[in-house]
Amino acid sequence: MGCSKKELNGKSHKSLMLPTVDFCFKELMLNEKVRRGFISALLDKKPEEIKEITLLPTILRKEYKDDKIGILDVRVIFNNESQIDIEMQVGPFDFWAERTVFYLCRMYTEQIKEGDSYGTLMKCIHIGILDFKLFDNMENFYSSFHLREDICGMLYTDQLEFHVLELTKLREREYPDSEIYQWAKFLSGKSEEEFREMAEKNEYINEAYEILKHLSEDEKKRMEYEAREKALRDYNHQMYWAEKRGVKEGKKEMALKLLKENVLIDLIALAAGVSTEQVEAWRNENVLTHHAI
Repeated sequence: MGCSKKELNGKSHKSLMLPTVDFCFKELMLNEKVRRGFISALLDKKPEEIKEITLLPTILRKEYKDDKIGILDVRVIFNNESQIDIEMQVGPFDFWAERTVFYLCRMYTEQIKEGDSYGTLMKCIHIGILDFKLFDNMENFYSSFHLREDICGMLYTDQLEFHVLELTKLREREYPDSEIYQWAKFLSGKSEEEFREMAEKNEYINEAYEILKHLSEDEKKRMEYEAREKALRDYNHQMYWAEKRGVKEGKKEMALKLLKENVLIDLIALAAGVSTEQVEAWRNENVLTHHAI
């Protein structure tokens, strides 16, 4: 019902899920071979150099109290020496850099307990896979960031590391073929032909492609996928609508109207470009004014 049908090897099947939906991406990363291939490409290591990539249990992390979407990320321990957090983000996100620094630093500090030595701290790496453009002034679709001295570039510490894949840039120009490029093309694929093209170039992507086909035929997984896809789509639409309203109306007036329509405070704050505390203050002020009348 509602899903397009295609033919594969003579069998009727549903359209393939899109890896840009975080539910699908996380399901692919449950496979050890897929994790090994993807992470080795991002960290520029040979797959055989990776001794172990242990998948850590994660919950749907909430950005704030009333968050209906949450963050569905993938967290792994790499060779028992680094923690890696991988996140797929479809829609534009204000303060993305600040947010990733916040969560990575928290992931770093949560490792240590009272009495522990700083020497026990594992390196922490964040990999953000974005289906929007983060850096307008940079052509590269892939970038990595480290803590370095401003003039000579000497590394201060390698304990914190950030990697960013901007998938939308792949639709704007051609890039040299590489393992990172192949993964980015696969993850941003919209058709079976695009998935298959990358799968034929890379055995680890081929593994992901086979899983994607089986996953797309699983009725239970399909229902979970479609529910998550709808939630993300509704969230992005609500954000777009709120921001559009903000251009035409004053921030306070817009915030009060959105509050009456039960839009989440955090979304109102993002749309108005103010803090959640400011929105709450406007709400409380409005309540007091009405009571006074």
